[in-house]
Amino acid sequence: MKLITRLTNSTIAKSSTLVSLVSILAVIGPIVIVSAGFWDAISHLQKEPEFFWSPSHIVVYFGVSMTSCAAIMGSMLIIRRSVRGSLKTGIKLVITGSILQIVSGFGDSLSHDLFGIDGLISWSHQPLELGLVLASLGAVLILKNREHTKLKIFLPFSIVAFLFFSTWLIFNLVLFFGHTIQCIQIYEIFSSGCSIL
Repeated sequence: MKLITRLTNSTIAKSSTLVSLVSILAVIGPIVIVSAGFWDAISHLQKEPEFFWSPSHIVVYFGVSMTSCAAIMGSMLIIRRSVRGSLKTGIKLVITGSILQIVSGFGDSLSHDLFGIDGLISWSHQPLELGLVLASLGAVLILKNREHTKLKIFLPFSIVAFLFFSTWLIFNLVLFFGHTIQCIQIYEIFSSGCSIL
């Protein structure tokens, strides 16, 4: 019982500290995921063998873990009723984005097992990308609420990350409709994505 009391009274368990951790992890986690995703895509282009514990996949899992930790801490804040308004909305977006990333990650693993290497467009990639967009938007809202603290240095990174993830998701969704015209122009860069079409 003393241990639980000490943990709840510790500096880490304080609401302001949790909000700070949630915002930092919600910014860095998706950036790590996308960076490792590009690494994984390059591995696919080089025809390297696909396996669950490849170095690029481990880094993706680490990024998802960071976002999941942000979601867990955010859930603690919501359960305690420590947050409200747009701060609460931001945390809910991080939680939703984290859940989408975890579910899509398992779906992507199944997809690779069933169909092999896939491209930019797959039934598991777009929900994963939506999870990244939601988590990064949540981070923007959280940091906007904390822009008068030291956390304001993360705000530009979170805005750029949100814009990049949103643009990437929109680009991939547009591939559904205009894939032939788009793929002619960018085939060399995104050949794995265009080949699935």
